[in-house]
Amino acid sequence: MSKAAVVQAPQDQAAPPSSLSADFAPRVVRWQRSHGRSELPWQNTRDPYRVWLSEVMLQQTQVSTVLGYFDRFLQRFPSVADLASAHEDEVLGLWSGLGYYSRARNMHRCAQEVVARFGGEFPRTAAQLETLPGIGRSTAAAIASFCFGERVAILDGNVKRVLTRFLGFEGDLASSANERALWNLATQLLPAADSGEDMPAYTQGLMDLGATVCMPRKPSCLICPVGTDCQAQLRSEQERFPVKTRKLRRTSQSIWMLVARDAQGRVWLEKRPASGIWAGLYCLPCFDNRDALGASIPMSAGDALDDAPPFVHVLTHKDLHLHPVIWKASSNKSQLSAGGAWFDEAAWQGLGLPAPVRKLLTELNA
Repeated sequence: MSKAAVVQAPQDQAAPPSSLSADFAPRVVRWQRSHGRSELPWQNTRDPYRVWLSEVMLQQTQVSTVLGYFDRFLQRFPSVADLASAHEDEVLGLWSGLGYYSRARNMHRCAQEVVARFGGEFPRTAAQLETLPGIGRSTAAAIASFCFGERVAILDGNVKRVLTRFLGFEGDLASSANERALWNLATQLLPAADSGEDMPAYTQGLMDLGATVCMPRKPSCLICPVGTDCQAQLRSEQERFPVKTRKLRRTSQSIWMLVARDAQGRVWLEKRPASGIWAGLYCLPCFDNRDALGASIPMSAGDALDDAPPFVHVLTHKDLHLHPVIWKASSNKSQLSAGGAWFDEAAWQGLGLPAPVRKLLTELNA
């Protein structure tokens, strides 16, 4: 295949060269059925609840991390109706440690809408699924393909890498026009219209290729089922794709955290606002500086105030420099502020807490 076959045009009507697309889907399907992953608990099922739950959890999170959370969620919420009827605090508590907590809140809202709008049954088309909270185009397509055999394309991060390399797609995916063009190409590469039974294997195959073969670094091109026609491999430019130039600027923030303990050893926690960092989670009181934290404490004789060692918590695009200040009250205190309460260890363990707060409290109680 010559370099001229590379797909460069960003137009919505761009089409993959027929010589590239003719056998792409059948090869992916055959490979998946022989060599793809099949051992994960959300595979080999057409239960949309399990597939949806896994798709949400796997966003920005590794499979190894998701496995334990997936099992615990199913044990506590075996059906979408069980999840819909739960209190949000319990959902966030089970989610605690997975990060990106908006996923958990949207997941809870989605379950409630599935019950309210669709009688507890997930809709069967990607178009309807996409109307639900937290379900984007690719997630909707994955559910519809896996569970209902709909002929619809997915385009998550792994699949973008597979397709842009295979096609040699030059468009910068920082551009929405180029992203639309890639969606169009992904749709044209789907199995034939009369191959509905192939859709689950094809969709899973693309995911498996991106996760196990077409890796970001040092891809295993020799065992790739479509490697002989992969434009990136033919040009020895695998790591150049996908092309995406826009990068978010990394920032940092310093936060002082009050670890307030009363005479019974309980810790004071407040629920965060509905927007912003750690939205909706229970958290230690946070301040922009040490003076503001100190001014908030109703100190009494016999109280102790100590600065603990600061530490850094890394988010996707921000470094949080956290400064814990431990206040040990010599007697029981009343409410410190609105929206908070005192919690003993058994109680706060079950709350939705930011990962660094849970880690800090666990270490202090060790």
